[in-house]
Amino acid sequence: MNREPPASYPAPSAAPSFGTGSLSRAAALIHTLVTVEALLLVAASPGLAGLLLLGPAPANLPLAAVCLLPLGPATAAALYALRHRDRDLTELHPARAYWRGWRLNAVPSLKLWTPLLAWLTVIAFTLTHFTATGLPGWWAVLLAVIGAGSLLWGAHALVLTALFAFRARDTARLAGHFLFRHVSATLGAASLLVLTAAGTAVLTEALPALLAAPLLLSLLHSSRPVIAETQEDFTA
Repeated sequence: MNREPPASYPAPSAAPSFGTGSLSRAAALIHTLVTVEALLLVAASPGLAGLLLLGPAPANLPLAAVCLLPLGPATAAALYALRHRDRDLTELHPARAYWRGWRLNAVPSLKLWTPLLAWLTVIAFTLTHFTATGLPGWWAVLLAVIGAGSLLWGAHALVLTALFAFRARDTARLAGHFLFRHVSATLGAASLLVLTAAGTAVLTEALPALLAAPLLLSLLHSSRPVIAETQEDFTA
């Protein structure tokens, strides 16, 4: 099932009206980004507050994963709202679109987000205690690569969950399929991941939260081949 609304086209004789110019579109984009950013932080705030109380000890990784659970539905709702944003300054309803996306995607996104977090927690816990495992060093590299691949799979899965109503196992399969079929989309997600990690390391740990909306808009942009093929080949 496709959650994309049917396209509407203005009458050929309609003259340009207030709210359709370039400055208005730029103002609409900024307003949408700020609103979606604020609502994402509100939706994820219970978990983010818990993260602030946790120390950086590796033993807290399972608790950190639990705190990150609300972030999955919050991110899926943000992707939905950004995908369905209005370009007309006089027709802006980003908050309405966000909460509609949250209602539609809360349960479906958790079905994928929860096992992904559990898997990443196992990898992170193993890497932070790697010296105790007695495994050769190349295992650490392999685990890091698997973790990065899992994050990229998760990016595709969240985009598909936000925009389409598939069963969880079908979404999981499609995300894995597109991971290698659309390399440009996967590389786009990877570049955002590297940029976010580098900015977090150099500037502040709050960077991903502060720039979540622009980063997710960029993810949607790089995922256009995935979205287009899904619409054409996997929806009625």
